[in-house]
Amino acid sequence: MSLSRVENPCFLLFLLVFQAVFILILYRGGASSVFRGFLESRRVLDYSKSHDVYTNLSLLVPAGGGAALPYCSAHSPIAVGLLTITFDVLPSERMIIQKNPFVQSGGQYRPPHCLARYKSAILVAYSNQEKYLHHLLYYIHPFLQRQQLSYRIYLIQQVGNGTFNRAKLLNVGVREALKDEDWDCLLLHDVDLVPENDYNLYVCDEYYPKHMASAMDKFQYNLPYKSFFGGVSALTPEHYMKMNGFPNTYWGDGGETDDIAARIQLAGMRIVRNPPHLGRYKVMDYNRETEEPWRRPASHHNTGKTWKDDGMNSLEFKLLSRTKHPLYTNITVDIGYVPPFS
Repeated sequence: MSLSRVENPCFLLFLLVFQAVFILILYRGGASSVFRGFLESRRVLDYSKSHDVYTNLSLLVPAGGGAALPYCSAHSPIAVGLLTITFDVLPSERMIIQKNPFVQSGGQYRPPHCLARYKSAILVAYSNQEKYLHHLLYYIHPFLQRQQLSYRIYLIQQVGNGTFNRAKLLNVGVREALKDEDWDCLLLHDVDLVPENDYNLYVCDEYYPKHMASAMDKFQYNLPYKSFFGGVSALTPEHYMKMNGFPNTYWGDGGETDDIAARIQLAGMRIVRNPPHLGRYKVMDYNRETEEPWRRPASHHNTGKTWKDDGMNSLEFKLLSRTKHPLYTNITVDIGYVPPFS
């Protein structure tokens, strides 16, 4: 005696799969949303059809009438996606100020027409790189404004001509920035990197530290190695404190990014990354560095033993000045003794 259609195992399996797909479609916002996401994940972006970074900024106008501002839309209506990035002409500070009329003293910005959903601090460890700084400010201000963020840009400089310590300067930047605002996200940003897609949102992942610069042109838009966490990263203050911040003992260019990646894991977290089509960045003047194959810096630190004692809980510095410039807040510090064999 044959089984009825309802009792047929293959038919029951088909019904189960159909129900699962139907529920998924409803959960993801309908069939068009599902299929659009499927297609976009396989789309090759055409960067020959990119936009000027100041596109749509003229649409930002203050809300009138004195009424309470509404919250900004979850998805910015003025984002454009792919951006044209060139470093052929060096913009002046005056030009950048004129093109960003809503940026307030100290490099602070709030959307004039709505209440920002996210507050992000952009922290840049800096060492006499004025050319790079002008290019970064020219591109990053309109990039962030189109994302409808509330933000502030901080430059952290160490006094004197001693060996540069990027990691310790970023610790200082976090400490000082958190005095100003309860930031939702800390963006740790190299001065010589510019994002190429404004859908690369400068907001944090809720659960884990996020590596933003997952596809730099310096590395042919690939990761140089699996645990790489350099360039631009986004961490909530909670993430940052949980891993005790960055190490203070890396003097000169070296392996601090590997130390940080190890700290994330030791603190019970993991790295999440932007997909390559979003995490694209251009690097300024990198040709000299890439004449030879790029090598992973050697690390001589035993992170597993040092991370709980070397970081935010052991940070010592002398604050020399905090100055509000039109496009950024400058923090100058003495970060102390430079080891002779660093």
